[in-house]
Amino acid sequence: MKKFILVKNAKIFLTLMKNQLQLFVENKKLFKKKDKILVAVSGGADSVVLLDLLVNAGYTCAIAHCNFQLRDEESDNDQKFVKELSVKYGLALFVNSFETEKIASQKNISIEMAARELRYKWFNELVQQHNYQYIATAHHKNDSVETLLLNLARGTGLKGLTGIPLKNNNIVRPLLFANKSQILEHCKKFDLQFRLDKTNLQSIYNRNKVRNKIIPLFEEINPAFQQNISNNINRFQEIQQIFTIEINNKKNTCIKKDKSNVFIDINKLLYLKPLRTYLFEFLRPYNFSNQIIDNIILAINSSSGKQFFSSTHRLVKDRNNFIITEIKNTTDKEYQIYDNQKNIIINEKQNDELILNIKKYLQYNDFKINRNKKYAYLDLDKLEFPLVLRKWKTGDYFYPFGMKKRKKISDFFIDQKFSLLEKENTWLLTSNNLIVWVVGHRIDNRFAIKNNSKVVEFFHNFKEK
Repeated sequence: MKKFILVKNAKIFLTLMKNQLQLFVENKKLFKKKDKILVAVSGGADSVVLLDLLVNAGYTCAIAHCNFQLRDEESDNDQKFVKELSVKYGLALFVNSFETEKIASQKNISIEMAARELRYKWFNELVQQHNYQYIATAHHKNDSVETLLLNLARGTGLKGLTGIPLKNNNIVRPLLFANKSQILEHCKKFDLQFRLDKTNLQSIYNRNKVRNKIIPLFEEINPAFQQNISNNINRFQEIQQIFTIEINNKKNTCIKKDKSNVFIDINKLLYLKPLRTYLFEFLRPYNFSNQIIDNIILAINSSSGKQFFSSTHRLVKDRNNFIITEIKNTTDKEYQIYDNQKNIIINEKQNDELILNIKKYLQYNDFKINRNKKYAYLDLDKLEFPLVLRKWKTGDYFYPFGMKKRKKISDFFIDQKFSLLEKENTWLLTSNNLIVWVVGHRIDNRFAIKNNSKVVEFFHNFKEK
């Protein structure tokens, strides 16, 4: 009779956990019943329970296991255990071994970071190759609490207080409704075997330090600490939703984009209070640190031209805008144009290209002059081929059409009120080291056509793809 009651209670517990998972998946819209799920299984209690619940709830699953080769024979035994799980549940199994320590050393990153990059890169390859819709990981409530504390230690905005996201593109966390105690209770009731990673008990990684040392101290103050933090995470997530709507509304007001640049209107930005919070959120996608953002704010009332760099982007203080561009590994190049060419195409950036179309006229009256600045009409006899297209250099000068005195290119840019980025993106057409055309803006007076000149016409055809 006692055994019957225990079995009955176990079935009720399974039903409760399974129903909780299904309701959680449906309410949070993590995935659909018809979707194919790739489940990341390490062999620990968390991933074993996640797999068990998903299979019992009727979802279509496969298993992916990473052997990071960090624990010698133990890592190999984890792999064998997960293989036995795949046989038990009748599921496809994918296994990959990584030289994690070696890769971490080569990239000069932590072992934790290297393992994360390796597994998610491989998971996404499997998704593409085998047509899975989602990757399910076994993060639970306690993991989310640890993440919040780690983010606080590193420095964070509101988003860092929301713990582990339920869904991040194709990565889902269906077990975030449960805590560690519930997971272990599930293993106990159904005699689910799992592997114990002894390094989790050692405080060698930051997350382990939080789990093994910091959280127990808080629990001495309040035994309900983790549950309270978990409740707060739910509140922070709701606040984040409201906050995101407000930030996006102000982004639409202050920020404009083209194919290559992001422009933040400084005058509109100054009306936002608190300024730092808005600017932090505007710049967060571009990886600017807190200290750099503080320096940017100090530069708001300074003259144009100041530059600030993140690991991926550059911000330039212009007259009325902060201009953000992606940092690309480009070098200054020169391009030659030969006498018989009809066009030249330069495509150095991902989103734009420069095309010069070239025509020659033997008689002056064979054509009509187009006054658009995209066109340049030059005296063919005064040009020495090959011509060279290049960017401006310090000390460059020319004689602007209509003027008798020479002018530095840098001064011409100032007169035209060019931003720093416009200066950098402007091409010069040169002949024998003399500037004949600031492309798309002004020709040099020395190369202007006269009556009966043999004429070469250049058409600056700038295209955004």
